[in-house]
Amino acid sequence: MANELVLNGAAAHRAGGGWRALLRDPWVVLLLALVALGVAWALTDSAPAAVRHLWHWSPALLRGLGMNVQISVLAMALGTAAGLVVGALSLSPSALLRRLTRIYVLAFRNAPILVLVYFTTYVFPFELNLGGWNLPFPDWIKVVIGLGLPASANVAEIFRGAIQSIPEAQWEAAQSLAFRRAQIFRMIVLPQCVRRMLPSWMNLYASITMSTSLASLVGVHDLVDTATVASNTVARSDFTILVYFTLLALFFAYCYPIARWTRHLERRYAHH
Repeated sequence: MANELVLNGAAAHRAGGGWRALLRDPWVVLLLALVALGVAWALTDSAPAAVRHLWHWSPALLRGLGMNVQISVLAMALGTAAGLVVGALSLSPSALLRRLTRIYVLAFRNAPILVLVYFTTYVFPFELNLGGWNLPFPDWIKVVIGLGLPASANVAEIFRGAIQSIPEAQWEAAQSLAFRRAQIFRMIVLPQCVRRMLPSWMNLYASITMSTSLASLVGVHDLVDTATVASNTVARSDFTILVYFTLLALFFAYCYPIARWTRHLERRYAHH
């Protein structure tokens, strides 16, 4: 019991250390300092017009970023659920199922994401007729599906690779202890798979998040679309440069901690 408490405490310390290291990262410190200085400057009378316009549009830009985050989270949730099923089927004893899952993975891993986003946007109807009720099918949900398809193919490969990386001796040892196959998978294989999958899964999530910028091309009011509307409304070249620089900074502020945490997990599980 004491050993278990020590191990749990060490794991918690390592997890906390990852976040403390992130807060000490020079890029994060620089970004926070720039945000603080920018806000303080925007509230003064001496601030340039472009900075004052940016402060005025900042709530709309943050709402746009919220739409990007919402799309990325739902796309990864959909992709993870579908990918786990496809990944499990790719290890099926049935040659037909293995072939079909392989075709699925190859098709959606190698298809351009922009093509998939356009495909789901224009193939699915604008309304769904369910029992006489016309329900709207908004474009952002179609983008979720369009991004969820390549995510599912990548998750399937990550899951398949994680399962195959488990030494065969562990299966044999568990079978010798009278564990059923379902118990071996649930109690021994799956916990190890989660640890091995997590860094790659987080990397994939960061990639999907950056791909949500394509949503503006099909009429979704996300961060990029909001920045474009702001630029066209203010119609100042200095503001246009500033607003798109802010757009890059917002995506960086969201994705960079994910990348740092991913590297932390990779180092943590490197010898497991």
